[in-house]
Amino acid sequence: MESKLSNNILYVRTFGTFSMTYNGTSILGGTKSSESQFTWLMQLLLHFREEGVSRDQIERVLFGDRELNNIHHATRSVIYNAKKKLKAAGLPDVNYIERKKDVYYWTKEISVVEDATEFESLYQRAEEEQEPYLKQELYIEACHIYTGEFLSNLVGVVWAAREARRYRVMFYDCMEKAADLLRKSQDYLQMEEIGMYASGVHPLSNWETITMEALVSMGRYDDARKLYEDTVELYFDEEGLKPSPRLLELLDELGDQMEHRYAVLDDIQRRLSEDEEKTGGYEVSYPVFQGIYRMVSRMLERGGQSVFLMLCTVVDSKGNPMQEGEQLRELSDRLGKSIKASVRHSDTITRFGRGQFLILLTNTSYENCAIIQKRINYKFIKGRQRTGIEYHVNSVMCSPGR
Repeated sequence: MESKLSNNILYVRTFGTFSMTYNGTSILGGTKSSESQFTWLMQLLLHFREEGVSRDQIERVLFGDRELNNIHHATRSVIYNAKKKLKAAGLPDVNYIERKKDVYYWTKEISVVEDATEFESLYQRAEEEQEPYLKQELYIEACHIYTGEFLSNLVGVVWAAREARRYRVMFYDCMEKAADLLRKSQDYLQMEEIGMYASGVHPLSNWETITMEALVSMGRYDDARKLYEDTVELYFDEEGLKPSPRLLELLDELGDQMEHRYAVLDDIQRRLSEDEEKTGGYEVSYPVFQGIYRMVSRMLERGGQSVFLMLCTVVDSKGNPMQEGEQLRELSDRLGKSIKASVRHSDTITRFGRGQFLILLTNTSYENCAIIQKRINYKFIKGRQRTGIEYHVNSVMCSPGR
């Protein structure tokens, strides 16, 4: 029997979604089967197949706090039905789940290849490897096995959440060490690739910095600038976050490293000019807005202009800033369009957070700021709309630190 089964392998996926495949046939996978006692039992037994799983832990996972007349009998029933399912799915007819005292084990007669185990094994090999290139390749290979959070549908289950944290830390360490080795070997193409991969696996975790660093190092400034703008927009739209200090640092490096050795002044000026017709306010990302604000502040030192900074915030019917939800997203988009249509094309606009915009109003007066607020309200408020906008205005000459 052992020789007959030696080539039979059960492939188990635990990163992202859970699935089981045997001889090319899917046994378990997809959302329909993700919340069943059979699934929970398989996840435990296959992941802890070496050390086994105690009866108490299996019962906690299968039944939680439910009160049963005979919980041991109920557990035996789930295991019995699981064996029937495995046989019906085409697995060899063996004793799939073995019990030794009060500990249950997956059978040794059917080999298991689990992505989490493969990932951890490659990570440990990379940690022990001394040759830099082999070490780098092992880290990269391990990173690509990690395709998402461990058993992401079990975020509220203690054992799975603990393992998910452990693998996440391992993945982050893999990524940072792989990037460092690629940086030292100046393999920026692979560095770009793993940065993009990590951003897809763990969005909003700042992995874009690795990709951007690679692009800057390769002199691909247009790609780096586009990545930066897309990242800032993504962070604002999804989380209302500002760019990380590291991303801002890379933007500065981008400016320092840009070279246009063969461009004549006319060509440079053409590239600097706007492609679109100048209508409405000038919308920019927050870091660009910050740069414009600082430049205008310096110009004011010579006098001759009056500049104001206006903060516009979407508020609910009670006057409190709105925090989240689809309605806020819709209102925020409408507010942005209302502002752009209400200010001059020489005024600068940026999205500051969820439902918030900053406007830099140049060569105007405090009274004109009130007029602009009325214009924005006229375009923003519809019918008996109960939500509104809260405004705060400061003179740039009165900004903190001046």
